Amino acid sequence: MSITLHRGDLPAGLAFQGMVAIDSETMGLDPHRDRLCLIQLSAGDGSAHLVQFGQDQYDAPNLKALLADAAVVKLFHFARFDMAVIRTYLGVDCRPVYCTKIASKLVRTYTDRHGLKDLCRELLGIDISKQQQSSDWGADTLTPEQLDYAAADVLHLHRLQARLDDMLRREGRRELAEACFGFLPTRVRLDLDGWRDEDIFAH
Repeated sequence: MSITLHRGDLPAGLAFQGMVAIDSETMGLDPHRDRLCLIQLSAGDGSAHLVQFGQDQYDAPNLKALLADAAVVKLFHFARFDMAVIRTYLGVDCRPVYCTKIASKLVRTYTDRHGLKDLCRELLGIDISKQQQSSDWGADTLTPEQLDYAAADVLHLHRLQARLDDMLRREGRRELAEACFGFLPTRVRLDLDGWRDEDIFAH
């Protein structure tokens, strides 16, 4: 496993083909209040690239170009949150996307445990630590433990996606999953515009 930390943007010439795993670290769970601190990316090759942002420093043209590239699938776990943060701070609507949490909820109906730690343990036999989840991601210098935690959130997503895709096909729910993924940008816009806690489809 290799972890490379970049300040402010990805370096020019760093390419991701086909599908890139993405996660974010923020100061909290409200995109309007809690700033984006870190974006993690992996090509599924055992390496992770982390982009750290200073306060109000979100130019990042190389990263934005990747996030907006329609030829590259953006792979998330709980895409709804990460996409909202990316839209708020980087001004990009990520498309196309794949969300392992949605896929899990569609096929792992035998459990209500759909966190990344649960998926990695059951489907991959890997135990990942969540100890640094609530640490200070706005610090100027991130600790080695924070960097390891951040990288772990993207390093296993490609393998999880492959396993979940097999399960979706087996259960005949791949088309339904694609429809859910396609709706995510609209779901994110509803969240950011004030309908996060309201089910507009309810009576």
